[in-house]
Amino acid sequence: MGFLKEFKEFAMRGSVVDLAVGVVIGGAFGKIVTSLVDDIIMPIIGTLTGGIDFSDLKYVLVQANEATGTSEVSINYGNFINVIIQFLIIAFCIFLVIKGINSFKRSEPEAPKAPPAPTKEEVLLTEIRDILRTK
Repeated sequence: MGFLKEFKEFAMRGSVVDLAVGVVIGGAFGKIVTSLVDDIIMPIIGTLTGGIDFSDLKYVLVQANEATGTSEVSINYGNFINVIIQFLIIAFCIFLVIKGINSFKRSEPEAPKAPPAPTKEEVLLTEIRDILRTK
């Protein structure tokens, strides 16, 4: 019974719940950014590069042979280039979103500073003033 209680306390901590919410929102945000990259940005890049589709670039190690039933073996470096470009674009988009979120955060008001402690001279002058008042 103690194990279940400990697990419940762990699972209900604020940081664990916050992490779970962050993962869910991050997954949804990842889909949005992936769609942005695949559907909007990559076609523009493809147009700017003259319609080059990197995903078709590959180095064939073994040609396909229908007679023997073997399939093609290749190193698809073009797809790797696409993934690197997508990563850079996604990283830049996330950077912009985080930068935007940080600009919307309200700066917390600074706590008022405590007045500085009086110097020795001030303390002595205050004592002298108080003595003179009592006379």
